[in-house]
Amino acid sequence: MKSTRKYLSLMLALLMMLGMTAALAEPVTDMADREVTLKEPAKRVVALTAGDVEILYAIGAGDTLVGRGEYCNYPAEVLEVPSVQSGMETNLEQIIALKPDLVIMAKMAQPKEQADALVEAGIPVAVTDAADIAGTYKAIELIGTLTGKQEQAAAVVADMQIRFDALREKVAGAQAEQTVYFEVSPLQYGLWTAGQNTFMQEIAQVLGLKNAFEDVSGWAEVSQEQVLARDPDYIVTVAMYFGEGPTPQEEIVARAGWDKLKAVQNNHVILLDSDEISRPGPRLIDAAEHLYEMVYGEQQVQPAA
Repeated sequence: MKSTRKYLSLMLALLMMLGMTAALAEPVTDMADREVTLKEPAKRVVALTAGDVEILYAIGAGDTLVGRGEYCNYPAEVLEVPSVQSGMETNLEQIIALKPDLVIMAKMAQPKEQADALVEAGIPVAVTDAADIAGTYKAIELIGTLTGKQEQAAAVVADMQIRFDALREKVAGAQAEQTVYFEVSPLQYGLWTAGQNTFMQEIAQVLGLKNAFEDVSGWAEVSQEQVLARDPDYIVTVAMYFGEGPTPQEEIVARAGWDKLKAVQNNHVILLDSDEISRPGPRLIDAAEHLYEMVYGEQQVQPAA
């Protein structure tokens, strides 16, 4: 009897192992409709895009990262991971030398030919393509599947959804729809703003704000005259500040003619973290919560006396 039970236990364990192997070997469809096949969850990952790197750490797969795109800088420990050239200047030899069992790249940032070349070299490639918050959820789930962190990925998505819903509920009773102008590039480099199909537009909608440039598509260059004509209630800048000279808010306030804007007169010029609000990753909800606090919460910017 004991030998029979032992035999059955061994057979059950073997069947479970075979079932797990088969499941891992099934192709996963990425966000470019490509099939990615891994024999087991990825253990050596090169991720070229900052948002995807942030996802890896958020789902507890940061220890799989053996290479990162040179602009991937969060969380701080990622700076200890070797960097590789990315974008149009991607160095495939650098990537191959790291011997990854998976490369994650973004459709918008990397040419298709680069993915094809890596696949031809025997390295699986997964492509993300998060153009909105829903796409960010999908990217998190995809990376979770490829690294064996499905449950953790689902938890991250659920947390983001709950927090976004909470913000929507908080602003549901807002009386007037105030306008916001997102300045993604300061005047000295030419004014650029966020229009439709951007994370900033979505965050504005979540917070009951009207994007002053919702009639433009994507990231668009605008003129000072256009901003002055639209006279936004809020100005949100994502300019970098390194501790010297005028702050981004002070530079905006000092511009000729901008003193007539409602946002300037009411001291509604806000500096947000560019990385949080423009990367398709878990910190999008942090950016939304920070903007909520500045507009509605305890940290709200106060009108000038």
